[in-house]
Amino acid sequence: MSAAELTDAQDRRAPAGAAPVGPGRLPWRREAVAMLVGFAVLALLPFVFTDSYSRHVLIMVFIYAVVASNWDLSLGYGGVFNFGHIALFGIGVYAYSLLTKLAGMDPWIAMAAGGVSAVVAAVAVTIPILRLKGIYIILVTFGFAQLVMQVIISQSEYTGGTQGLVRIPTLYVFDHNMVRDAKFAYFYIALGLLVLSTVFLRAFVRSRAGISIVALRDNEEYAVSRGISLVRQRLITLAASAFFTGVAGAFYAAYQRNASVEVFGMSLATIILSMVLLGGTGTIYGAIIAAFVLTVFSEAMADFGAWRPMITAVLILVVMLAYPGGIFGMLKSATGVFSRRWSPPS
Repeated sequence: MSAAELTDAQDRRAPAGAAPVGPGRLPWRREAVAMLVGFAVLALLPFVFTDSYSRHVLIMVFIYAVVASNWDLSLGYGGVFNFGHIALFGIGVYAYSLLTKLAGMDPWIAMAAGGVSAVVAAVAVTIPILRLKGIYIILVTFGFAQLVMQVIISQSEYTGGTQGLVRIPTLYVFDHNMVRDAKFAYFYIALGLLVLSTVFLRAFVRSRAGISIVALRDNEEYAVSRGISLVRQRLITLAASAFFTGVAGAFYAAYQRNASVEVFGMSLATIILSMVLLGGTGTIYGAIIAAFVLTVFSEAMADFGAWRPMITAVLILVVMLAYPGGIFGMLKSATGVFSRRWSPPS
């Protein structure tokens, strides 16, 4: 049964105004408890890893996890091959940089503005792809990313062009010195961003809007015949995946204190896309787990030089061939085996 047919059947059983609950889906209370425990464990990591380098790696993990999990919303759940997603991250980087450095805006307000700028850009790129499919969406969204990069390069008087911007104003927490605390404050700001993003994404995919985009992905003709608007849902999906991506870009600029057109490059896009695919599309949590695995694994192999990306590519291929559902699928399979093995006989 397709997602659209399943949705139709569940709608008849669900109370009015409530989103239907799919079979096999973890009840939201249990998911909330599991999420709370997971993030509580993460919150203790600065007391385990007290050096600046380890905390820096974890901060980058959180940033990548936010971008990858939001990409999974449009790619995995919505089935929209939006290859301009990384441009939304870059727009957040430059929106924050220009607003704080040139306009003198408060950094916290500028970070929120980075998310809003990304949403506006997502809506703009969605309009030409509303009726497109497949390779045409990839071409338009990829072209959009390149267009944004060329605009930034051409406006070098403000953006710094290929040289980028440096000494960008950073965030502040009252009178706390964030430069000399071994990245303690930055860690919790990044973790807070990941928490907010994850809660939003999981709430969205559990809502009727989330169920609708999955129905469109699985059986577009049937979903449209049941009254689901392709145009509206595609617009909502890309806009929803843009806000925290833009905020993550703004935080990245505040944390690194520089902005460069490299954030629009294929290198970063490949890394983030690898996290989405390796974690398992249509899961949200898979992209977050893969961000940890790939970032930590890559840093652990720093001494391997040119061999590092090749070894990482082999790791991705092995996991994807063994478990097409990615790391999250592998964990679900392992959990199922463990549950069956330890369940009491009936």
